[in-house]
Amino acid sequence: MGGFLPPICVPGPSGYLTPAMPLRTQTHPMPAISAPRAPLSELLVAGLDKTIDETAFDALGHKYEGKVRDNYTTADGRRYVVATDRISAFDRVIGTLPFKGQLLTSMAAFWFDKTKDIAENHLLSVPDPSVMECVECVQLPVEMVMRSYVTGVTSTSIWTHYAAGKREFCGHTLPEGMKKNQKLPAPILTPSTKAEKGDHDVSASREEILRLSKMPPAQFDEAAALAAALFRAGQAHAAAQGLILVDTKYEFGVRPDGKIVVIDEIHTPDSSRYWIADTYEERFGKSEEPESFDKEYVRRWLASVGYKGDGPTPPIPDEVRIEATSRYVAAWERICGMPFVPNLDEPQARMRKNLGL
Repeated sequence: MGGFLPPICVPGPSGYLTPAMPLRTQTHPMPAISAPRAPLSELLVAGLDKTIDETAFDALGHKYEGKVRDNYTTADGRRYVVATDRISAFDRVIGTLPFKGQLLTSMAAFWFDKTKDIAENHLLSVPDPSVMECVECVQLPVEMVMRSYVTGVTSTSIWTHYAAGKREFCGHTLPEGMKKNQKLPAPILTPSTKAEKGDHDVSASREEILRLSKMPPAQFDEAAALAAALFRAGQAHAAAQGLILVDTKYEFGVRPDGKIVVIDEIHTPDSSRYWIADTYEERFGKSEEPESFDKEYVRRWLASVGYKGDGPTPPIPDEVRIEATSRYVAAWERICGMPFVPNLDEPQARMRKNLGL
């Protein structure tokens, strides 16, 4: 099957990566679909004991461990981003989901290719179903969160603030009389601080972010404009697939040549909220939660057992893990337009082989 082939970069005269040849062979641009897929339920059960909880690829480079991704920086200006199967909610790592890293990697690759004419990104190649090779960038100290609906259950969500009676959110004045899951008059940017692993993000206005981060206003504004353009494109594609892209977060970095580019992931079920378009109006009218294709299902389950980020993390039952992954798969197939066929090889050995370790 065909995949995308982003430009590769090689060390330039100044010591950082610069565009070179237009093609690079990708080991796994997308999961192969040459053979019929086994029933999804069987695959997910088989994947429960094959999850990637952590990695230890010291030979790959200096390691930084995020909530979901393990990052390895090389001496020649590249970064290998390993999407583990860890899932986070309420700014905490709470367990693993089968094949989640493969789903996130391939969907991020899909969106990076689809939006590369709107905003450049850090992706170089996809050498393994769970790994992206990228240009090393200096991360901006802010997450650009775009929202179109009043929803959410976390401490940084717009609905949490609205339900508490607050009508100012991240510098925006919100209308009176809104209901949970109602569409906003227009999309808004609600940036948040970029928390270290284990800490909580804090939603704030542009002025507050500039004060807290000390980042140049022009840099913030450029990233904000890119986020708005990417959100419009993401919503348009989602709508064509019968989905609503409700909200999402973007992360940006600065390449060594000074260019601001998209990093980490884009429009995945981890970083975005997706609802089924066909049933939204009816369910909203009945004050029912929308049908969702994202990790909101896991957040709601955690909230139902009394967990919202503080105290010991409750173990996630296998049936919840399977249902959560099935929703990720449903989103993947709707958005990418093909069946998702996971790689069933033992993941640690597979990654080592594909990375030449």
